[in-house]
Amino acid sequence: MKHLKAFEDALDTIHEEGRYRVFVDLHRHRGQFPRATARFEHGERDIIVWCSNDYLGMGQDDAVLDAMHEAIDKFGAGSGGTRNISGTTRYHVDLERELADLHGKSGALLFTSGYVANDATLSTLGKILPGLIIYSDALNHASMIEGIRRAGVDRRIFRHNDVDHLRALMQNDDPDRPKLIAFESVYSMDGDVGPIEAICDLAAEFDAMTYLDEVHAVGMYGTEGAGVAQRDEVMHRVDIIEGTLGKAYGVMGGYIAAHETIIDAIRSTASGFIFTTSTCPVMAAGALASIRKLRSEEGRVLRRAHQDQAALLKQKFRDHGLPVMESDTHIVPLLVGDPEKCKALSDTLLFDFGIYVQPINYPTVPRGTERLRFTPGPVHTEAMMDELVAAILAVWKQLGLEAAA
Repeated sequence: MKHLKAFEDALDTIHEEGRYRVFVDLHRHRGQFPRATARFEHGERDIIVWCSNDYLGMGQDDAVLDAMHEAIDKFGAGSGGTRNISGTTRYHVDLERELADLHGKSGALLFTSGYVANDATLSTLGKILPGLIIYSDALNHASMIEGIRRAGVDRRIFRHNDVDHLRALMQNDDPDRPKLIAFESVYSMDGDVGPIEAICDLAAEFDAMTYLDEVHAVGMYGTEGAGVAQRDEVMHRVDIIEGTLGKAYGVMGGYIAAHETIIDAIRSTASGFIFTTSTCPVMAAGALASIRKLRSEEGRVLRRAHQDQAALLKQKFRDHGLPVMESDTHIVPLLVGDPEKCKALSDTLLFDFGIYVQPINYPTVPRGTERLRFTPGPVHTEAMMDELVAAILAVWKQLGLEAAA
């Protein structure tokens, strides 16, 4: 093949930089999460999963699974088309209504993933708002970056969570041009939180719209699990909230919630929505059951337990001199700082100790900040944590890694 050498060279570079990614074939056992079985070329091994985005274990929840069984028995597998061509069911309609109500908005719109929700919505805003300027946090997710790029509008990148820098950029632009600030609540690699209230204050001052990605926060924060904006009582001040159904809600899909007019305009304009087969009814049914459960007292109990477990693991890392990166959220990043050692640490934990946590390397994080990213949840016990810490300490020393200062 004429161009095969270029692909081989690209792979060689990735291998040389120590960031080649290998997928682990997992068999999660219903009702036993985080226990699973990893399947390898030459056998299997029972493991403990420490890096799942199914933060609360809702992908194993009986109410969610029962709703999905009911939906597949009644509706079958796929949706049958785009939302315009037979792909709308009562599950889609009910789920959008639930999401709008959850976020205190008059409308919501489902997408097939959180990535597609960001990409399709942000790229479409440039068509709807001529002359738009988008101000984007430097650590925004790749889906937001791609959507903003495809919007074809002027964009300004402000330093991560730096409201003063954002202000300086906005002051230099034409006050009459439409503006939108795009940022996240929980930044999943570092585990820090965006200054939502301060950014909303700035948006009000400069007559800008706000676009908040809450994918790592929905289900996890707030009295009903609507996210950090609900927890901080500023949800009503955010114009467009984007979320996922594939993390804390344990299923699959993405969405936006906003004023019904904004939703209708995106629904009628975004090619990423119009020309995509809608999410399967079974997925929508499972997500609906998950959201309703996490809005209840059961959800509040799960969220409290989750925060307690995350705090406990952070403290155990600190107590043993492991360089945990401080965060205010459920994300527990352990800094390694070397791509090859990061992968070696991950591989050894998996093959020798049955502990599964993926290495996070460039381009997901900057070079020199490679890390393991742990997501302890209510289903992880303290005994599991003690075994984890002991295993990390053994491999840490073996690899010649330094302890925290």
